[in-house]
Amino acid sequence: MKRSCFSILIVVFFAACTSLQQRGQNQFSAGEYQMAISTYSQVLEKEPENPEANYYVAESYRLSNRVEKAAPYYKQLLEHEETFENYYYKGKSLKDQGNYDEAKEAFIASKKWTNDDKLHRLADKEINNLQVLEEIEPIWPHHKLENYELLNTAGIDYAPVMSDNYLYFTSSRSGGGIYPATGQGYTQIYRARAEGIKVDVQNVQPLPEFRNEPGLNQGAIAISPDGNTIVYARGNTASRKDLPEVSLFASYFRGGGFTEPIYMAANDEPTYWNSTPAFSPDGETLYFASNRPGGHGGTDLYKASKLANGDFGNVQNLGPEINTAGNELFPRPLSNGEFYFASDGHPGFGKLDIFVAKEENGKTVVKNLGPNINSVADDFGIFFTDYPKEGFITSNREGGKGDDDIYFFQDFTPKPKVLNVFLNVTTKGKTDDGDEETLPQTRVALYDEDNQTIDGNFSNQNGRLRFQLEPNQSFTMIASKNGYFSKSIPYTTDGKTPSQDELIQDVTNVVLDTTIVLEKLVLERAIVLENIYYDLDKADIRPDAAEELDKLVQILKDNPQIRIELSSHTDARASDTYNDRLSQRRAESAVEYIVSQGIDPDRMEAKGYGKRQLIIEDAQTEEEHQINRRTEFKVIEITD
Repeated sequence: MKRSCFSILIVVFFAACTSLQQRGQNQFSAGEYQMAISTYSQVLEKEPENPEANYYVAESYRLSNRVEKAAPYYKQLLEHEETFENYYYKGKSLKDQGNYDEAKEAFIASKKWTNDDKLHRLADKEINNLQVLEEIEPIWPHHKLENYELLNTAGIDYAPVMSDNYLYFTSSRSGGGIYPATGQGYTQIYRARAEGIKVDVQNVQPLPEFRNEPGLNQGAIAISPDGNTIVYARGNTASRKDLPEVSLFASYFRGGGFTEPIYMAANDEPTYWNSTPAFSPDGETLYFASNRPGGHGGTDLYKASKLANGDFGNVQNLGPEINTAGNELFPRPLSNGEFYFASDGHPGFGKLDIFVAKEENGKTVVKNLGPNINSVADDFGIFFTDYPKEGFITSNREGGKGDDDIYFFQDFTPKPKVLNVFLNVTTKGKTDDGDEETLPQTRVALYDEDNQTIDGNFSNQNGRLRFQLEPNQSFTMIASKNGYFSKSIPYTTDGKTPSQDELIQDVTNVVLDTTIVLEKLVLERAIVLENIYYDLDKADIRPDAAEELDKLVQILKDNPQIRIELSSHTDARASDTYNDRLSQRRAESAVEYIVSQGIDPDRMEAKGYGKRQLIIEDAQTEEEHQINRRTEFKVIEITD
């Protein structure tokens, strides 16, 4: 009797399990993934190692975009059967948990269980993506995200876009039935007034342009720049009479109102999944995601061109620079040429991350926005209200209010500390006995590196004036006064001021000092050019002599009103005739060099004096002879 009762219990138990598993299979086949998870979880309560139940729970989580919850079920499957798929999807689940080391081990292990080159490439791509995570740096390091708690609900809120001072977004807040794939409510489109990221959360209303339909998901709205066309995704209906997949619908502003939404030709086939639309800044192109055949894997991003009838066609895949073997969604083109989108195929931190593609050196470069924007969860649907300083994204990261939540971001880049650089200039003149004295009312002009005048003033009675300069830049000052040689002085602040990182106070003043000494401009007064040397018995200009002659070139440029005599003198050794000829050749050689530097030859006369104007008549030492061997110039004419 007891044995018969026990046998009956076993039969009942297995019949119940079989019934549950059949129900779960039916739910899975119908895409009712959350219901399948609930059904198979009942089986696993009694049979934790049941391979069929573990498989369908794992796959239900994966196919409903919750693969991070599937790791323990794939682990259990691997106890029963080691396959590429079980290791690969276990790796995906671990990655989406942020468990990168164990994920890498799972991807490596998956390669041992297949000889398929395509599957090997899939695993290698995941491994390579994990290896570059540490190299990803924030594009905007001072941007911060914040959950828009007053706007979000405990359900789904995502994909905000702005148009005409309204924020449009998708939400499950209506309570219009449960979508069996996720266990969440069906989504509809809502709007609220907004100014930038400030949203009137007290007055959220359903989309007024046309009616949200019950019993299906509506969302991911796009509004043309002129506001006359609305495109949105619609699908996931429970009715067999409706379209089998998510498709794009369009509504047009006609006769004072919007038309009933119509199915778009860009969908191509009703069995294709098409969603997440976005208009180009000029409204002539529609971007969207689709799983149609011929892509690079998963969902790819496509573009369609505006046709003469206002619809969109000529659909083109955006290519391998954007699309990967994973999923690309939520395009966002900007007028500056940058293209933002979400992807789980490019190197990222977990599930969907937000990326930007832009042209650099003739190539399309794709960059992850960085860990201050992206997380191990889904991050997508970026929209700028003030590029690039503020805007919205969607994320289902931990710490949110519901499932998908709307976040806003702002730029908190600290204002640069102010560095004021002041240059105190003192103007002086050289006296006849070689001393220096204050030279008031001297004009000093300040020029930038492009030789553009940026400031100028006269020194006061104390010979002082002040300029405000920019740090780490080079300038030229030209000082001039009647009766004195004008003089140009190069000046740089490079290396003379602290860097931004070294500044402590909000405002720092750095005061620098320099002195400009002018020489009197006197007719027929000889001025010795130091260090003008020639090789024995030669008149060629040596490099060291050229450096000194360049100073005279600058004097002539600074003082275009003067004509000079450039003279050469020898010592007392050798004959008069020899010394006269040698000194003349040297003077002419010096003039030729100055002319080669752009000075008009009519402004100079070359004169060789030989030994007729000795400074030391009875020179004995080589040093005394050198004093006599000199090159001089003197002003012989001053023009107006």
